[in-house]
Amino acid sequence: MSMRGRVRQFVRAVTERMDEGDRAFVRANLPAKALPLFAAMHPADQIHVRNVAYTALALAKEHGLPAEQRAFLVRCALLHDVGRRRGDLDILGKVFAVLMMHYLPSASARLMERPSRLGHALYVYRHHPAIGAALLRKIGMEEEARVIERHHMAASPGDSPVLMLLREADACN
Repeated sequence: MSMRGRVRQFVRAVTERMDEGDRAFVRANLPAKALPLFAAMHPADQIHVRNVAYTALALAKEHGLPAEQRAFLVRCALLHDVGRRRGDLDILGKVFAVLMMHYLPSASARLMERPSRLGHALYVYRHHPAIGAALLRKIGMEEEARVIERHHMAASPGDSPVLMLLREADACN
């Protein structure tokens, strides 16, 4: 994502809020066992995944994805960042991680090896897809876990349409 896109993402994170319609959308599209994982995310991440889900739904309709796959895509979009929980990575921690990973990747790698708040923020930022996938497997959501653990990996020929659309929707938000 470009720095301009990151700035837009930051502004949305600090200014937007979930309303009752958004909360109803989440409840309608996630099974009850996944709602605690959604609730454990930082509010800014909840806003982000909500936006990704709305974008993913629009893309799915545009691409003619069948209803069952659309529902799966929306679930994956709403859960794709559950590995970043409230307390692990707040808005400023995410800004720090994005800038460090982009401009100082070697220093970031060294910091991740040390037990510190900054190292933890970098670790969570880098590894949140695997962390989230593990959390989803614990509640029996294996299919969603398989997509989510790959959502930041480079595209490959065998990627499912759901994974490709999730990446696209995430990149837009």
